[in-house]
Amino acid sequence: MSYQIQGNAAPATGASLRELVQERRVAHGGWCMIGNAFATEIVSASGCEWVCLDLQHGLIGDEAMRLMVQAAAIRSVPVAVRVPWNEPAGIMRALDAGAGGVIVPMVNTAEDARDAVAATRYPPQGYRSWGPLRSLLADAAFDPARGNEQSVCIVMVETVEAFGNLEAILSVPGVDSVLVGPNDLAISHAGENTGAGRSEQDVAMIREIAAACERHGKAAGISCGDGAEARRYEGMGYTLLGLPADAALIGAGMAATLADARQGATHE
Repeated sequence: MSYQIQGNAAPATGASLRELVQERRVAHGGWCMIGNAFATEIVSASGCEWVCLDLQHGLIGDEAMRLMVQAAAIRSVPVAVRVPWNEPAGIMRALDAGAGGVIVPMVNTAEDARDAVAATRYPPQGYRSWGPLRSLLADAAFDPARGNEQSVCIVMVETVEAFGNLEAILSVPGVDSVLVGPNDLAISHAGENTGAGRSEQDVAMIREIAAACERHGKAAGISCGDGAEARRYEGMGYTLLGLPADAALIGAGMAATLADARQGATHE
């Protein structure tokens, strides 16, 4: 039985999440929903430029999240934590664990965006409480100013309401990037996600979000269903490209292997 796991021998780029977002580099992200440090190590060894630890929909608790941040650090791959909701405690705990930034779901208004930003910044820019824990271990020079400079706030635009408030959301100081959730965006206007990211209305909205980000000098991010979709969205101007989750890839890989094995025995 083979236990070999494929990794990327190329050295890590060393770019921080702040650099990827601020410079709007095309960056492919591994999406982690399995609450396991070794699974995160496998994903981060693949060659992706960043990883997302999904605490909103993934099976990840606080303790697992901290270990997963450490696992990604082995390859110097920056981490964004998608917090369960737009509330301060979850945002601060992710940053104190050493995440480079947070992805905040369901940000529908400029007020929502201001709340998200404030939780990621120390006073006077916000109300993040001092207690960096792993952040201080990783960087002995870490202080409030450094924390404010390093911490990335990515807000999710995934509803019709958020789309209508897009200019106001992007105008909030401290919003570094938006990330589109195509499924929720489709559900918000159609009541279903069949054809999410493909319908005429979806494509028009997704294109306009990228254009608005370009006008504001912000990185546009989006969740992608596969590599082809990532290329399509990159062509629209998206640079922060979240690839399919580890759980989905394991399932797809096993299904493909089973299909291959069941094609018929080879007799020699």
